[in-house]
Amino acid sequence: MINNNIPAPYAHQKTTTDFIINTKQCLITSDPGTGKTRAVLDAHAALGGRTLVLAPLSILEAAWGEDIHKFTPGLTYGVAYAKNREKIFKDTSFDIVITNFEAVNFLQKNPQYCKQFNNIVIDEFTAFKNRTAKRSKSLAKIIGHFTNRIAMSGTPNSNTILDIWHPTYLIDNGKRLGTRFYAFRHQACTPKFNGFANEWIDKPGIEETIADRLSDISIRFALSDCIDLPDNIVRTINTKLTPNIQKQYKTLAEESVLYTKSGTVNAINAAARVKKLLQLVTGAVYDEDGVVQFVHQERYDIVMTLVAQRAHSLVAFNWKHERDALVDLANKEGITYDIIDGTVPAEKRKNIVARYQAGQIRVLFCHPQSASHGLTLTRANTVIWCSPTYNAEHYQQFNQRIYRAGQTQKTETILIQARNTWEPEVYKKLNTKLGRMENLLHILKEVS
Repeated sequence: MINNNIPAPYAHQKTTTDFIINTKQCLITSDPGTGKTRAVLDAHAALGGRTLVLAPLSILEAAWGEDIHKFTPGLTYGVAYAKNREKIFKDTSFDIVITNFEAVNFLQKNPQYCKQFNNIVIDEFTAFKNRTAKRSKSLAKIIGHFTNRIAMSGTPNSNTILDIWHPTYLIDNGKRLGTRFYAFRHQACTPKFNGFANEWIDKPGIEETIADRLSDISIRFALSDCIDLPDNIVRTINTKLTPNIQKQYKTLAEESVLYTKSGTVNAINAAARVKKLLQLVTGAVYDEDGVVQFVHQERYDIVMTLVAQRAHSLVAFNWKHERDALVDLANKEGITYDIIDGTVPAEKRKNIVARYQAGQIRVLFCHPQSASHGLTLTRANTVIWCSPTYNAEHYQQFNQRIYRAGQTQKTETILIQARNTWEPEVYKKLNTKLGRMENLLHILKEVS
């Protein structure tokens, strides 16, 4: 019997579903917001059997659970968190079991539960890009139990082409990119000494080579191919440090020491110095004991001025001191807000998203790592970066919380950076990473 309340899939979703059914072991690299989850659920319904979904903790119920209710209500599912994991896996009545990445360590110790599933879905497969990580090793040991393997990510090589090796290895047992990581690295990259160690740089044209090898197991749709969205404008607000902060910045940069009213902060090495310089620009630094020492609040004033000018917005922060300072200003100015970061439980995030989408909250202060996947926040039309992130995946994914299906407004991404500091360099490196990733994705789209 046809449920007329279930919306029909878009053409690109139907194509993706058919690809999964026919390919069975595949990489889905379509953009965030294109409806990859729906395509996978429809494929499950066609393939039958039982499916295990590995996904970020924040979206187990908020994304997968909601989409099952909406698109495949006839399917039963269980969500396995740490506290109920064994109970859920023992219950074989669920068509789909959704769990977080860390569950692979439990499954590696209890492989009998893997044998109950026909299909595995790895949502945001870059979580397993590091082949030496404990959870990557655990997944590699159990992946053979699953006949159908589906890996999803709209940001497959956000840092380097090397990111894609281990997820592909998990899908095809090394058939296309080889079984040895170091051999692949030698083929794909060249070493460059950065003063501390060798940095592996993608070889020119390697994207074409990799895309060709993966073409038969890859499918990709760009968001622009699927949905007629309003324009997104990216603009940069360049600020200038006050003379006093400039002086402090110069001292820290040259002498690896910062003098504040609360005491002295030392940078023990070059990496620590850059980190503290970036912190200083945003208003505070952390001493050797992790105690925050506030220096100024110019950055927070700029952010809250932008927030006050908009009906609904998202603000990305990278350090706790940014969050606390922004919350303090929001309270003083009577602006309704909420927070999404690592301290907020998954169930509460779901409630926050619902309230925000209903227009009950004016601004969300978000750590990009916690809010970069699975959340639809189209009530906002502006993302404001209080400070830059080095992580291209988090940057891309977080920006697309507003730029996705359901958005009816023109959107903007605002980057705040201080001239003559490390911030412009971070954004430059970020754009370089995104450029390489977009090149690979473009080629994958053309050859798949």
